[in-house]
Amino acid sequence: MIVVTSETITNKRIVKTLGLVRGNTVRARHVGKDILAGLRNIVGGEIHEYAKLMAESREQTLDRMVEEAQKLGANAIIATRFTTSVMMGGAAELLAVGTAVVVEDE
Repeated sequence: MIVVTSETITNKRIVKTLGLVRGNTVRARHVGKDILAGLRNIVGGEIHEYAKLMAESREQTLDRMVEEAQKLGANAIIATRFTTSVMMGGAAELLAVGTAVVVEDE
């Protein structure tokens, strides 16, 4: 599955647009990781615990979006975007959206 943020794919022609697809996950922070993150916040630097959590969340949302596109018969997703929102204290949603399409070589 080709997944891009652009409206087109180089050397490909969109032959069918299948519609909006999305994948999401809601993740909560872990108390143990919060303590480590709090300590890192004091001394500065990257908070690896949260970076890893966000990377895992992005992969999961992409996987879910690709799965939805495959069910529609797509072989590509264009105009992919990510967004986040706070659901409650300590929990956030990560959402990936895009347009499922069928592409062929030019």
